[in-house]
Amino acid sequence: MEMEMRASQDIGLGQDITPPLVPFSFSLYDSFLSSHCSSCFSPLPPSPSPSPLTPHLPHYCSPACSSHDSHLHLSTAHPLSSDCPDYADLRTALRLLHFATSASSRCYDRVLGLLTNRDKLMSSPEFACKITNGARVIAASRRLRDVRVGETSDLSLEEAVLCLVITNSVEVQDSGGRSLGIAVYGPGFSWINHSCSPNACYRFLILPPNALSPPGDSKLKMVPGVAGNQELQGESGVCSSSGYIQGNGGYGPRLIVRSIKRIKQGEDVTVSYTDLLQPKAMRQSDLWSKYQFLCSCRRCAASPPAYVDRALEEISASKMEISNLSSAENIDRDKITRKLTNYMDETITKYLSEGDPESCCEKLENVLNLGLPIEELNFKLHPLHHLALNSYTTLASAYKVRSSDLLALILETDKHHMEAFDMSRASAAYSLLLAGATHHLFCSESSLIASAANYWASAGDSLITLAKSSSWNLFVKSRLPISALSKHKCFKCSLVDIFDANLILRQGKPTDFKNVSSKFLDCIADMSPKIWGFLVHGIHHLEIFQDPIDFSWVGNISGFETHIDIDDDSNLMTKESNSRRDEAQEYTNQGRLILYQLGVHCLLYAAFLADICYGQNSYLASHILNILCDVH
Repeated sequence: MEMEMRASQDIGLGQDITPPLVPFSFSLYDSFLSSHCSSCFSPLPPSPSPSPLTPHLPHYCSPACSSHDSHLHLSTAHPLSSDCPDYADLRTALRLLHFATSASSRCYDRVLGLLTNRDKLMSSPEFACKITNGARVIAASRRLRDVRVGETSDLSLEEAVLCLVITNSVEVQDSGGRSLGIAVYGPGFSWINHSCSPNACYRFLILPPNALSPPGDSKLKMVPGVAGNQELQGESGVCSSSGYIQGNGGYGPRLIVRSIKRIKQGEDVTVSYTDLLQPKAMRQSDLWSKYQFLCSCRRCAASPPAYVDRALEEISASKMEISNLSSAENIDRDKITRKLTNYMDETITKYLSEGDPESCCEKLENVLNLGLPIEELNFKLHPLHHLALNSYTTLASAYKVRSSDLLALILETDKHHMEAFDMSRASAAYSLLLAGATHHLFCSESSLIASAANYWASAGDSLITLAKSSSWNLFVKSRLPISALSKHKCFKCSLVDIFDANLILRQGKPTDFKNVSSKFLDCIADMSPKIWGFLVHGIHHLEIFQDPIDFSWVGNISGFETHIDIDDDSNLMTKESNSRRDEAQEYTNQGRLILYQLGVHCLLYAAFLADICYGQNSYLASHILNILCDVH
């Protein structure tokens, strides 16, 4: 019997669907055991003498957290083999077994109301060996801490609970997006099914156990149902484990589900279990490897595939009479995609591990510009291909690192400052392109709203950093104070003064989504062409984009390659009249002001989207407002 959660009432855009939910069980990843509290996930003050000899030893932020949690941890006397789940899964399962006294029955399809998926996982060679070995470690640890647990060859309970953790756990992320560990929540969350076009998302609250949650709507707006049965089941199934939660003491990271689309009463509430900016084949592979199911949601079942999925995987082959790989014969599309993916992934992985941003930029831009030769053909990525989007993200980061490295040199010269400025300019350009590309996809698939919010925020941050750079004085001796920039108001979209920027979150109601979005984007579309030529000057791959925001011209690669025409007449930073110093200063100052204005618009639009996804008290919204208020 497949359970699901349905809206108990009509739910508007950007509304909390649940109160803060306390987890059934949880555990930090090993790498965070020394820096975060194992009981509430709060960060710990830096330790003066970290112990490298006890990598699995938990630490706590308070005596209360220690007394609640320390006896639950997996004994370090049992080292893990490669054929065993990691410690976080085992610790989470062990904690569940400590509290889940009701799991003593011999029916292991569900434990505490949650699907274990045991039969399916144990029939998979990939999972079976690890689950069996993990169950042995859990059983041995239980015997060490509780003499009443006798030795037995029957590990069915341990296997079932470990399968429950694998099936139902979610990664817990902190405010900065780092994955700290995993947690398992009750039916109120775990019964929410997956969709690649979800109508809800979730966020975490990491607070000390007695801290008050931020204000919000604490009403549960869902009721459980059975898939295929239109009758609602009431709230009893969701609340049946309340005694367990009390036994758990209310510790651990809390979770809140929030709507990102309007949901009608009786409609299934869905979230995503995977990265939505992946094409269908990658999403299906990811879901099968982690959860042993294939998605059949509206987006996955669409025939022909939805526009977003076509764009995310389109590749062209050159030196052929036909230009679209999807219609080419005798070409193994999957094989070509794997080779492209491997090359791009290896380049990015090498950059992250070895820290050579210059080599990374060169290799990625070569593939984006020239394509990758494979079997006497040259294959090129569509500008919205998921590998291209990943490349834009990496290039924005790598150019930013290169700029910082140059500015950190002991012997700074004008040449170093100029090179650093160029690197910062390239980083801002790739960030803006990524925001525009993601927004274009978001317009066709509204569940991409969280990705759009994050990329608009990154673009705004990069543009404002560039506008504030002292390296502008290398062009002209400009003394345009940031305070003058800060006073700017946009009368086209009634943008508030940035020192009152928090008002945008109170004024922009979700019901005004189309109106607010339209006004912001009109301003962004008006400003971006005026500075785009300056941002992309000397960067061949970016010079072929006429506008980083308008992707309406994008069809297939052949159409993309003929679209190489930047309108210099609209570019305030590259006019021929710059030969005169006074005119050069005028254009430089005006261009700098537009860069700043564009950055502010990007940030405030990101804050508006973040408010819908995560609420006004979210880390992303607060981070954006901190950037805006830090410019004076």
